[in-house]
Parts: sequence; C-alpha cells; structure tokens
Amino acid sequence: MKKLLLYFSILFLISSTAKAQDEDISRVDSPFSEPRYHYFLQTILLYNEYLDTDNGSFNTTNLRVLQPIGNKAWNLRFDLPLISTNSNSINQTGLGDIAAGISYIPYFKKNDGIGLRTRVVSNSAVDPSFGSGKWVVIPAFIFAKYFKQKQFLWISTVEHSQSFAGSSNRNDVSVTLFENNLLWFFGKNWLATDVAFRYNYFLDGFQNNAFMEFGRKITPTNLVYVHPSVAFGGEKSYNFGVEVGLLVLF
Repeated sequence: MKKLLLYFSILFLISSTAKAQDEDISRVDSPFSEPRYHYFLQTILLYNEYLDTDNGSFNTTNLRVLQPIGNKAWNLRFDLPLISTNSNSINQTGLGDIAAGISYIPYFKKNDGIGLRTRVVSNSAVDPSFGSGKWVVIPAFIFAKYFKQKQFLWISTVEHSQSFAGSSNRNDVSVTLFENNLLWFFGKNWLATDVAFRYNYFLDGFQNNAFMEFGRKITPTNLVYVHPSVAFGGEKSYNFGVEVGLLVLF
C-alpha cells in the first residue's frame, strides 16, 4: 500500500506542475500521435492473444475502445476480454475481467512527451480461472521520445498493479512493471522490440517477457500487426505466445 501511495503522489505532482495545450490537440505532431499508440483519436483495437503455459493454453480475444474527451489531452479506455482455456482437464470459454481507464497527456513537444494513465480492472470474470478474483488499480507513468528524424520512437512505461478488493480466497495482486518499447518506422511498416520487467511482490519473483512486432498500415487509418513473445524470469506466468491485432482510427 505504501508503494501505491508513493506512485499516486508522483503522478499527482507531475500532473500539477505540467499542463497540456488548451486547444484541440488532435493534429499535434508528437510521439503520442503516432498511429500505433494514438492518444488523440478514437480508436478500436481488436486483438487475439495465444499464451502457452505449463498447465495448458489461454486464448484471449479482446475488444479495446479508446475515446478522447475534452481538448483530447484526456482519453478514456475500455477493455472487454473473452477468454478460452485449453488444458488436459477442462476446456471452457467466458468473459474475463472488464477494465476501464483514463489517460492524460500533461506535457508534449514534437519529439518527446509525458503521459499519465490509471486503469481499474474489475472482478467480473464469469469463472475464477478467467480473472484474478480481485479489483485492481493500475497507475502508470509514460515517457515517449522520437529519434533520428522520427524514424525511431522509444516508449518507456513504469506501472504498478495493486488489488484493493475482491475474493479473500484469491492471492493479492501487487506487481511493478518497467517496460521499454522501441519502434522503427519505414514506409507503411514498423518493426518493434519490447522488453518488460515485472516484479511480483506476492510471489517474490520476476514475471518478465519480451516480444518483437511487425505492423503495417493497410489504409491511412487501419493498421494490422503481429508479435510473438517469450516469457522469462523465476516466476514467469507463461512460456511463449503470439498476438495478432487490428487497429481502426477515427
């Protein structure tokens, strides 16, 4: 809880001392307007993620909607996951934990910027194996910067997940994430590498993962991508996975 309060204090201080532009910023040329992670346009993301684990496989089909509000420095996010499990004992499909969040861009320039985000994941899964059994709050700090005449984009994220309510029979959630994503743009395509270090305080171990991603603009506002991933660390939650997604920008 002390860690959570510290993160909230840091985010509050940053948001109090930095301000985004008051005018409509949807056309601002900044790292946060890059189509792969666009904060200023309405976005629909539909992706399917397959994860292989020691106890079988998990398949998540997720619908994510991002809706800018106000002067578009603010952004609402909603996630609706449908999860399928496949193991030696049981195969089943159902709704996972529904999540909602809000992002704010307090500072940006043409080559760099700072973002703040808070998400709440509800305890709404229809089956215990489809969710954490907890209500979880996830504050995050995001830094983005262009390099080499905007040929490369670096996005760094510090995030903490902390449960605050839910089933007393389930383990508490307390995980800190430090993630770095580097994207290389060429023509209508991009190639990305990402390494995420996650420390699980309850398990007292790391649940890290890394992925490579290839994406392409198929129209000016429609993008597709695929990225394989691999997990590493003493308490990794899966072995390997692959995600395929479609983004639609409005």
